[in-house]
Amino acid sequence: MKRKVKMMLGILVMLLQAFTVFGQSGTSVDNSVIQPVRLAVTYSKTTNIVFPYAIRSVDRGSQDILVQKAIGVENILQVKAAVIGFKETNLTVVTADGSLYSYLLSYTDKPTALTIRVTAKKYAPEQLAVFSRDATTGEVETNAGKVFDRKPTVKRLTESQHDIGLQVTGVFVFEQYLYLQLKLENNSPINYDINLLRLFVRDKKRSKRTASQEIEITPAYVQGNADNIRNNSAQTVVLAIRKLTIPDKKVLIIQLMEANGGRHLELLLKNKHILKAKAVR
Repeated sequence: MKRKVKMMLGILVMLLQAFTVFGQSGTSVDNSVIQPVRLAVTYSKTTNIVFPYAIRSVDRGSQDILVQKAIGVENILQVKAAVIGFKETNLTVVTADGSLYSYLLSYTDKPTALTIRVTAKKYAPEQLAVFSRDATTGEVETNAGKVFDRKPTVKRLTESQHDIGLQVTGVFVFEQYLYLQLKLENNSPINYDINLLRLFVRDKKRSKRTASQEIEITPAYVQGNADNIRNNSAQTVVLAIRKLTIPDKKVLIIQLMEANGGRHLELLLKNKHILKAKAVR
């Protein structure tokens, strides 16, 4: 009899422990956490992250850092500080194989590494992202070439300062991609070395009291010379980006920034311009 009582008490204790664990978690779902990788970047140098697959999506937690995919390359992300001593923030990257990479960014004057090669999926062991059917890289390149040779279809969408000009001369669409035809112009006697040619969506009117979130748009393909603009010359560049429309009270910003200089330009592209996109033929 005593033996049976002890057995029943043991079973009761085990059940109570199980209910206690369940009550603490509040759910029976197994939620795994991806731990971010710490990365220190600086203001005067660019950190390059080389991924094993093409970059499909980039999201930065703060506008205090600058991020862009290396021009003409699909798998290299370039990161640097836009503000000296910025507060800790994060960076999320999704690659073409469906892997998600999470980084925790902090500021340093002397980064220990400027080129980081991602060779093992230590914190992204499986496909986390599922993509819809998309055009092939070859199709995007072919369409960008067609847009490159097209005559301008957009007028008076331009910004210029210090004899440097940035103009949207055409907006085209084919299936899942938009193609932005740009004219880069340098009417000065000094060559213009491009540090960044980036796109992002932000609020049309920014209040000083509230933070303005910027959504980075990473081009899938770049056609033309996006490295420099020679003195007294003009050139065409085509940016292929995934199809989008811009929400109300927001704009698409095209930003051109000079390396080691101050001749920076920003051009605002509104939703009405995108809705008038011409078909790629």
